[in-house]
Amino acid sequence: MGTDLHELLRSLRVWDPEVTELTSFDPAAAPADPLALFTAWFAEAVAAGQAEPHTMSLATADEEGMPDVRTVMLHGADASGWSFATHAGSRKGRQLAARPYAALGFYWPAQGRQVRVRGPVTSAPSAESQADLHARSTGALAAALTGRQSEVLSSVEELARESQAAWDRAQREPDAPVPSWTLYRLRAEEVEFFQGDAARRHVRLVYRRTEAGWDRGLLWP
Repeated sequence: MGTDLHELLRSLRVWDPEVTELTSFDPAAAPADPLALFTAWFAEAVAAGQAEPHTMSLATADEEGMPDVRTVMLHGADASGWSFATHAGSRKGRQLAARPYAALGFYWPAQGRQVRVRGPVTSAPSAESQADLHARSTGALAAALTGRQSEVLSSVEELARESQAAWDRAQREPDAPVPSWTLYRLRAEEVEFFQGDAARRHVRLVYRRTEAGWDRGLLWP
């Protein structure tokens, strides 16, 4: 007998106290710049033992406006924006070329927190993109050298063959260039911080960029 999905869903809990510690959050004490709060929350997620806190959902849209989403890794966040990287010819790379606007979503269940970021996306110069790639692991370089992301794959045997060749080259040439590798930066226009509450009185603080700086406000949960 197969698994009953609905029964399985009903058996699950959100923010089980055995693995989640919901913390208090006073939005009135939040810093004026969302980057400062993001940096603090990120550090707290790491300290809380949150698994892979640097992973995030990246949402884009294609030329027809159809949405797409996947999980990628955050490469950095500073005054220039939240950064991530991929091949320019990948599905997300093509979508960003057609519609250079995206949204990011972080979920840190160890503390019942979410962060959402939206804004326009630009690509970094080639030299900076290559430096980003070569600062990563041998495996990351091998995956980039394999290329052909989002293309149709004929078999797992082809993947193993091409991947092994890429690994061999990455080990021989740690500075091997990958021209299609592109570092992207999202310049936030809106950043929302969500703190979960056991009584469902969740706190949602949103920052919106203006010509004079950042406006802050609260949202109903």
